[in-house]
This record gives sequence, C-alpha cells and structure tokens, in this order.
Amino acid sequence: MTQLNLDAYWLPFTSNRAFKKDPRIIVAGEGRYFTDDRGRKVFDSLSGLWTCGLGHARAEIAEAIGQQARELDYAPAFNVAHPKAFQLAERLTTFMPEGLNRVFFTCSGSDAVDSAMKIARAYWRKQGLANKTRFIGRVKGYHGVNFGGISVGGIVGNRLLYGQGVEADHLPHTMTAENKFSRGQPEQGAHLADELLNLITLHDASTIAAVIVEPMAGSAGVIPPPQGYLQRLREICTAHNILLIFDEVITGLGRLGANTGAAAFGVVPDMLTLAKQITNGCQPMGAVVAKESIYQCFMDKSGAEHMIELPHGYTYSAHPIACAAGLAVLDILEREQMPERVKAIAPLFEKALHSLQGSSPYIVDIRNCGLAGGISLQAKDGDAVIRPYQVALKCWEKGFYVRHGGDVVQLGLPFTVEASEIDAVINAIGEAIAELN
Repeated sequence: MTQLNLDAYWLPFTSNRAFKKDPRIIVAGEGRYFTDDRGRKVFDSLSGLWTCGLGHARAEIAEAIGQQARELDYAPAFNVAHPKAFQLAERLTTFMPEGLNRVFFTCSGSDAVDSAMKIARAYWRKQGLANKTRFIGRVKGYHGVNFGGISVGGIVGNRLLYGQGVEADHLPHTMTAENKFSRGQPEQGAHLADELLNLITLHDASTIAAVIVEPMAGSAGVIPPPQGYLQRLREICTAHNILLIFDEVITGLGRLGANTGAAAFGVVPDMLTLAKQITNGCQPMGAVVAKESIYQCFMDKSGAEHMIELPHGYTYSAHPIACAAGLAVLDILEREQMPERVKAIAPLFEKALHSLQGSSPYIVDIRNCGLAGGISLQAKDGDAVIRPYQVALKCWEKGFYVRHGGDVVQLGLPFTVEASEIDAVINAIGEAIAELN
C-alpha cells in the first residue's frame, strides 16, 4: 500500500481521515475468517456486511462464477435474456412466502428499495389512483442510500447532507424503555403500529402508496419487532388499501432462522426486497419479489402486447455471473439446511450476548434476533459514536471484526458459526468495553 493508493480511494461510510492514519486492510478470506495485511486471522462477526452467511471462499460458488464467466460473461437485460435469470427467479420463489412469486432483479439492496418504490407508485397509477404517491417509513429504518431509500429511511445521519427527497413520513421506532434488554421479540410495543392510523388521518389513505419497514431493523442496531407489531401493520395496510413492503436485504435467506423475515414473524407483505445473502456477497445483486397480482396488473393494463409494461431496469439486472452465484448459494442454503442451523444455534448466541448485561455501566441495552445482535453504549461527553468506534478498533486488534454504527456495536454472525466462536467474540467485546475509560 503506497500513500498514493491511500489518497486515491474515497471509502464509503468510513471516517476516511482516521482510517488512513491507521488502515485496516483485508487481503484474504476463508470460512469464517479474514486474513489481514499483517497475516493475522480475524474472525468475521458481521458475515462481511451481513452478506456472507455461508462463509468466505466457498468452492461451489467460486466454481459457478468461473464457469459462467467462461461460458457467458454478460448478456443484455432488455428485450433478450439468458437461462439462469429465469432459473434463479423460479428458485427464489420457492424460498418466499406463498403468493410472492414474481422477481425483478436489481444490482443492490439500495436499487431494490428504489425499484419497489417505483413499482408501488406505478401500480397505483395503473389502477387509476395516481394520487397514491406518499411513502411511510420508520424512524431508525435503513433502506439503502439512493434518494428513495434515504427518504423512507429514518437514520438522521444518512439524510442530513442531502436535502429534499421523496415525500415520506415516518412511524416511531420501537426501542422503548420497557423493551431494554429484551431477548428476541419484545412483549411490549405492538401498539406503536397504530401510529400509522394517525398518518392516514393526516394524509388520507388515498395519497399513500406504501409502508416500508425492515421486519427486523438491522443497520440501526438490531431492533426486533414487538410481538404483534408487524401483524398490526399488515391489518392496517390491508384495511386502507396501502401496499406493505418488507425490506429484507438483511433478514432475507436465513439470518433469522427462516427463509425470510416474513416467514419468521408470520406476516406476508405485498413486496419484499432482497440482496446481500442472495449471492453470499460474491457478486452485486438485489431483487424485488412481488405478489402475482401486482405483476399481473402491469401485464393487463399496459396497452398493446409489444409495449413495455415497466420502463425501469439496470444494465446489470440479472447479470449472468451474479445469477450463477445465486443459484449456487441457494443450493448450499437448501443442502446444508442453513436457516434451520441458524434457528438451532441462535439460543446459544442469545445467552452469550446477554451475559454482558451488567458487566459495564456503559452498556445501556442489548438486543438480539436470530444471528443478529446489538449492544448500545452510553455516550461520552455528548459523543454517541466514540465508544462503539473504540470497541471496534480494540476488537480488531484482538482478532475480531465487529461493526460499529451510531451508538451500537453490531453482530451478524456467519450461519456456520461454532459455539466456541460465539463465546470468543462475546468475550472479546466484553474485554474491549472493560478497557474503555
């Protein structure tokens, strides 16, 4: 690494000034571990970026990518197609809740969210309800970084610099005082879904296109839904003719011990978004999965058969190499029963994570759901970010990669994690917190 190398790269979601004084460079990955530029093995406690639940350098995925690159490296996505796009779409529908069976491929989770929002608005126009343009997100929600996503997203820091976005309102988050240190889904808080009724009263349902929420809020620090909360959102949306979109970029394909967050919590949305685990992080790809009735509306109301029903898409939609990777990933998820494995080991993770309660006055909350966990730390001198940042740096030196975001230390363990590795990473975090001053 030369100084010119360091100077040239503008890192995303990174404190570039601090990083370039002390770079943390990953040069290889295998299984549940990275190798850094000092030759150290570093345990990957976030599965990459919530992406690599199957671990790194899976031979089956690498072989599928290589074979596809030799056979067909690229195919246009407009007006022609390649076989694996259809094969992956059909396979994905077998992982989805009943009725969600039409797949639109994108390049990332951010693209998937914006695509779902465009589909929602266009759907209502096709239905003759062009006034339904407003979206409802949630405070502390994260829906990617495109303008649609930051508009419905509710993390202030992700919106502050960018000005006006898409018209949107936000439901309150569910991190309440009575829910602190809950294990899994909190018992209290389902009533917060009724705040949607107030927004309907304010704007009228005739103006609202969709409500979009993460079944479990991930990037804001792992916030599981209270028991009954998602069911109540579904009831209200159905009663008022509003689409319900689940952003499952983090929760989709195994993270919660089920194929989807929708399945884990027993609620079926009208659309859901996928990315990250769809290719195990090996290739950029996302998807919107919609109910057949939404797809059919476009087919039935778009004029002559040769007319384009949805004028939307990406140069890299359903990229052949990404599709090959996706098919290999789904094979592994099924063959090795990964969602079931997550469900079986999640109680061990929950017990270990919550063992930190009371170990430090700086720990003000702990939350978990599936193989996802968040530890909220007390601010220092008005700075909410500094302590999680310091913990992450200390953990890196101890041989553990953990995520810090806002006032939270975040964990998203690989689906293949062993009990001893759970204990090791929790102990390292506990030691790092104890070393704070």
